[in-house]
Amino acid sequence: MALHIVLVEPEIPPNTGNIARTAAATDSVLHLVKPLGFSLDEKSLRRAGLDYWPYVRLEVHESLDEFMEKYEGRRMWLATTKGSKLHTDADFEDEDMILFGRETAGLPRDFIEARREWAIRIPMSSNTRLRSFNLANSANIILFEALRQLGFPGLE
Repeated sequence: MALHIVLVEPEIPPNTGNIARTAAATDSVLHLVKPLGFSLDEKSLRRAGLDYWPYVRLEVHESLDEFMEKYEGRRMWLATTKGSKLHTDADFEDEDMILFGRETAGLPRDFIEARREWAIRIPMSSNTRLRSFNLANSANIILFEALRQLGFPGLE
């Protein structure tokens, strides 16, 4: 049993390192979809993940197309400020994948449009609606809602 966190073209190493730490602590699978804005051996990435890296179940994909081909037919929630459904309204299931886009641009607009019913968002003030939460914070918020719905499987 596992949830999957998918970072599509992440740009900021400490965000990815923090998400890797969360993935390890929750037995979630972390997927990184290239191109990456950093090297996987970058010091700040490793420092953010600290000693959690040996416990990260990591998959690296060459492109979004490759990822989609490999996981065709899987349930994929799209975390985006453009989602019409709140993340708390999503009905998460075991093995669901939660996709997050680049820090500066999010997921590709056409990608979201083709999967609009899977687009979810975190509620926030209308004063900041054009922006979004930090990627690592967003991943934690949505992942923990999914884990809560599933009864925190394997966690104590």
